[in-house]
Amino acid sequence: MTADEHKRVIDELQALIDDTLQTLKRFEATGINEEMTEDYEKLLDILDSAVKQQREHTQLMLSG
Repeated sequence: MTADEHKRVIDELQALIDDTLQTLKRFEATGINEEMTEDYEKLLDILDSAVKQQREHTQLMLSG
């Protein structure tokens, strides 16, 4: 991948991270995280995966 392609993926992952964080905040603010624990855990998994992928693309972009 080119640096521009990595940057595009990094930006898309950032949008996913931001959206997921907002959803997590809404879950927590309304207490839904207590009722829908499986869904809450899935959101945390999505966030974790997106952060890891973003880190990988950043490292590849900087090393390339």
